[in-house]
Amino acid sequence: MSPELVWLRDDLRLADNPLFHFASPPAALVCVYVLDERWFSPLASGLSARRIGPARLSFLWQSLIALRGELLKRGGDLLVRVGDPSAAIAELASSLKVCCVHVRDAPGHDEMDDLTRLAERLPADCELRRCEGGTLFEKAALPFTLEALPGSFSAFRRRMEKAWSVPPARSAPITLPLWPQQAPRGLPPLKDLCTEAAAWRADPRGEFRFLGGEEVAQARLEHYLWHSGAITRYKQTRNGLLGAEFSTRLSPWLAVGCLSARQVHDHVRAWESDHGACESSYWAIFELMWREYFHWAARQAKAGLYGPRALPEPPAAFHDWCRGETGVPFIDAGMRELASTGWQSNRVRQNVASFLVHDLGVDWRLGAAWFEHCLIDFDVASNWGNWGYVAGAGREASRGHYFNVLWQARRYDPAGDYVSHWLPELVGLAEGEARHQPWRAAPQVFSAPMVSPAAWDDEQIPLRGASSDSSKET
Repeated sequence: MSPELVWLRDDLRLADNPLFHFASPPAALVCVYVLDERWFSPLASGLSARRIGPARLSFLWQSLIALRGELLKRGGDLLVRVGDPSAAIAELASSLKVCCVHVRDAPGHDEMDDLTRLAERLPADCELRRCEGGTLFEKAALPFTLEALPGSFSAFRRRMEKAWSVPPARSAPITLPLWPQQAPRGLPPLKDLCTEAAAWRADPRGEFRFLGGEEVAQARLEHYLWHSGAITRYKQTRNGLLGAEFSTRLSPWLAVGCLSARQVHDHVRAWESDHGACESSYWAIFELMWREYFHWAARQAKAGLYGPRALPEPPAAFHDWCRGETGVPFIDAGMRELASTGWQSNRVRQNVASFLVHDLGVDWRLGAAWFEHCLIDFDVASNWGNWGYVAGAGREASRGHYFNVLWQARRYDPAGDYVSHWLPELVGLAEGEARHQPWRAAPQVFSAPMVSPAAWDDEQIPLRGASSDSSKET
């Protein structure tokens, strides 16, 4: 009998993965991941940075190696190729005489286009079997058509909570069909693809070490919910900036699929059964709902998720922002944390995005592309959806979301501990506003920032004392 092929994308796990559940077991099974050659192309004209940076590629590679180990335990294996995904899968299907290719539908224009092109390239006797997965709900369970997806997250959440029913996560298979003897297997050395990724080590100032793989993801989930007690404080700490436990930090594993949204949901509900539901456990589910909304919005938007595909040539201000050299400590600390660790807190992401778009006047798509390069938790739907949300493009486009970064710094980093953590040159300044406005506290040492928005003048924040809390982000 002919073998079947599982094409893995952002679903690098065995548990709760519909790709490993078969109506009837195949005679043999080939599991393939294709590293998209487009990821190695420059982000935009005038930028040498690739779409996938060393931090993200290193985390992805760890996840692939971990998955291969789990597949080997069950009689399978993993083949990793580099190239055009649809062409690579079609070539393997033809050469191995595969009778069926299993793949999960995913948001994102490139991802959808790959499936369309694969269907055209597969041999006539090879079936393409597409499934859903990775989200809390399946399309048929939505109380509206995809075309009628609510225009705001709040409306989406209200509709979903009226008929809340999330299917439970499924267990990992105990065994898998054997690997075909004639099929190639294994991964190319990471150093041959990207020497920077092979040598990547996150800055220990990040205070948390992300390692790829399903087992590590499960350990973090269990630690956060059952051992650290941090879940009980999540609502109060989720806007934190320093430390390992102010957020779940599950996003990298969710992004590459080492962990599914349903697994997180099941664990939170189990914790609530033992300890009782609370505001913090509700907010953990609330954040999963944001992810859910962006994923369905991306499926609806298709190519429109990005706006025009060609990115403009980046202005000088964009390069200063990327390097963390704007002169605004709250922004520069965040961008240096991103470059050094591949991660930022949600609060910092909102501020650096708003600053780039609204204060520097730079095209929001350049910022989204830079995050695609840097973030180990890059998720096409959440990343581009969040950037569009801040910029006032796409969803809730009439609103726009401006963050007064000086007000935000005072509110979320009152002593300046975060900025001095990433900008050690600020340590010698007094705690508080002096660290957020060093050009005023020590003008002989620190230059004025590259931009001073009028909104800052309207809400001038003194070097000592606290100003009114009347200014909130819209």
